[in-house]
Amino acid sequence: MNAPESPLNLRQIDTAPAVICYHCGLPVDGPVRYRVRVAGEDRPMCCAGCAAVAEAISGGGLEAFYAHRDALPDAAPEGAGRDLSVYDLPEVQADFVRTVSHPACNDAREALLIIEGIRCAACVWLNEQHVGRLPGVLTLEINYATRRARVVWDPARVQLSAILRSVTDIGYEAWPNDRAHAESVARSERRDALWRLAVAGLGMMQVMMYAWPEYTAGDAELPGSIAALMRWASLVLTAPVVCYSAAPFFSRALRDLAAKRVGMDLPVALGIGSAFVASLWATVTHSGVVYFDSVTMFVFLLLGGRYLEMLARQRAVRGVEELARVMPALARRLVGSASEGTEAVPVARLMVGDRVAVAAGEVFPADGRLIDGRSEVDESLLTGESKPQARGPGDRVVGGSLNVASPVVLQVEQVGEETRLAAIRRLIGRASASRPEVVQFADRIAVHFVKALIVLAVLTAGVWLWLDPSQALSVFVAVLVVSCPCALSLATPAALTVGTGVLSRGGLLVTRAHAIETLARVTHVVFDKTGTLTTGEMALQAVDACGGDTPARALLLAATLEGPSTHPIARALRAAAGEAPRPAVSGLSAVTGQGVQGTIEGRRLRLGCAEFACALSGAAIPPSPVGSITPVWLGDERGLLARFELSDALRPGARELVGRLRERGIAVSLLSGDAHAPVAALARELGIYDAQARMTPEGKRARIEALQKAGAVVAMLGDGVNDAPVLAQAQVSVAMGGGTELARAQGDLVLLSERFDALTGGLDTAQATLRVVRQNLRWAFAYNLLAIPPAMLGWITPWMAGIGMSVSSLMVVLNALRLQRQSEERN
Repeated sequence: MNAPESPLNLRQIDTAPAVICYHCGLPVDGPVRYRVRVAGEDRPMCCAGCAAVAEAISGGGLEAFYAHRDALPDAAPEGAGRDLSVYDLPEVQADFVRTVSHPACNDAREALLIIEGIRCAACVWLNEQHVGRLPGVLTLEINYATRRARVVWDPARVQLSAILRSVTDIGYEAWPNDRAHAESVARSERRDALWRLAVAGLGMMQVMMYAWPEYTAGDAELPGSIAALMRWASLVLTAPVVCYSAAPFFSRALRDLAAKRVGMDLPVALGIGSAFVASLWATVTHSGVVYFDSVTMFVFLLLGGRYLEMLARQRAVRGVEELARVMPALARRLVGSASEGTEAVPVARLMVGDRVAVAAGEVFPADGRLIDGRSEVDESLLTGESKPQARGPGDRVVGGSLNVASPVVLQVEQVGEETRLAAIRRLIGRASASRPEVVQFADRIAVHFVKALIVLAVLTAGVWLWLDPSQALSVFVAVLVVSCPCALSLATPAALTVGTGVLSRGGLLVTRAHAIETLARVTHVVFDKTGTLTTGEMALQAVDACGGDTPARALLLAATLEGPSTHPIARALRAAAGEAPRPAVSGLSAVTGQGVQGTIEGRRLRLGCAEFACALSGAAIPPSPVGSITPVWLGDERGLLARFELSDALRPGARELVGRLRERGIAVSLLSGDAHAPVAALARELGIYDAQARMTPEGKRARIEALQKAGAVVAMLGDGVNDAPVLAQAQVSVAMGGGTELARAQGDLVLLSERFDALTGGLDTAQATLRVVRQNLRWAFAYNLLAIPPAMLGWITPWMAGIGMSVSSLMVVLNALRLQRQSEERN
């Protein structure tokens, strides 16, 4: 039977010629699969996302947006006709804007944007300074290597459209960071660079042909009329190279000067412009020397180097953003019973409770549980776990993982921004848009370097005008061109971008940019116990009733007090109590690191450690049990009522992790809120000599602060709400992937797979990344120190300087990409 029509009014189209998406204007890859009715006509859409937004605009009575846009002249430049106010619509923002808490605003908005036109650190600085001055903009961070920006703003003081317009006002374009547009921008960037490179290459070859006779002819062998003709021909061929191929250098230099900022394109623009103007004057006046061959060759070599650098940079960014590409656009939702068939719907329109058929080889479109069928699931892209995991009815699966073996039916439990994949992508976005201090330092050095370079070039030209005026211009251009501040600015972000991608594929997700640098310098690792070194899946072993209640009644009271808590002890007690009806509870509150308290049937009760439970009645504190059992006590105002004995299994790989850390000379500590006996037993089993029990979050934080004051660089591994402030205190924090959302938000890194070998591999990768950063910085500084003096002495020609500058930038990117190759070889 025919599938019912989608609520989005989408129609499946089998075949259609390639057309342009009516909403975003991008080409539709392959046949048109979606159409939305706008202004009485069916309009083609490139993807389900554009279709959903177009449907929201049309359904909201805002079709005037399209009418206004379509009325703009065809010749309008890119971005000139954008009605930015559409990005203020809640329906449009739903796909890329989220509500966050900020110290200056509890109801702030956060978005990840793509900034087009960024070419150097000066571009980053200009955007951050200009947009950051807008009232209501709370945070703006731009990553030079990825061209991604994270912006946080107060919606009561500024609209997103005003932020985007502010970017446009200074000559850049900002777009939501969606997959389709990111790929479109990358294709457009490659296409534009290739065209400019081709024009420069063709011009260079032709100009060299005309310059060759003048180089090889002897005195009086080349008639003056022929020489003049060749100069004019070279001028005609060089003009397109300067005016088209080199145009971005001039436009960006002028933009920086207009903003009273010295950018890295200014030395290049000065070199090309001065050499071309001098050659033009020599051609018109029939005097002096021309440099058309040097100009065209320099532009070609520089563009060639930047094109290769761009390809390498885009490859590195793709490695980081692989997760954005895994979720399918469509899902096959079951209609009625399984025998009635399925309907194709956009993944964005799935709802909790929907049943989705997932064939072998397809990607799960949302988080949920299997309700029919058995298969194996490949979660390697999400967790780094290379071996497919068996899944059957009742088992949870994560959206974005691959169904390997057999068809199954999934019942959706989490959709959209609530899925695990969405949380991972948000954390990746936060990391990709931020810059660690070492990057900001390199950028500041590069800006001062450019200023010093221009002064040095002018002084050198003045000296050569006195020594040999015929060489002054050539030396001036060579000094400007041979230096490479771009390599200095690329040295750190290129390596960190590649390292972030390598770590994420290994199951260790970087959520803050400084994490890699700090992880490589760690000298002390602090572990939490429950949920970190142990699995956190606690089980009740025994109930010892010591008051007037039966064990079953005491267990029911304990399960009631735990209420909705997600703590492993709470889950174990509720599971042991079963589905028995719970009595009413009032005044329920938690005391961090101690336990919970409340009133049930007029009785004030406390559940937690012995000290906490006994404090209510003043009873004597019982001795701690021996062994790895975790005791939990229940008491009221008359005394202790019961003791619950729980056990927790050691997490696989914990013993090996502690051993490898000690082999590296890294000190290890265990700080836990658990009782002394189980903490001591676990420490003995793992060989941890510094273990402390009954630690409150404040105590843990104080202990880490003491280690830091003693000179240690501390990494903290934790899981759960109580660990959030402790994670924030450590120089670098690692949150377990199965922990609470708050703990993951505090963690600088997230151990997605919860496999400890990913952490040891992450330490190797972080140290390798830091080595590459240092190599790149040493290379950038050494190259400039070694290249500038010969250029000042006139030993380097402009075209040779162009080769050196291009190779210098390319070297730092290729050196960073070695991290990818090394990771692939290890795996």
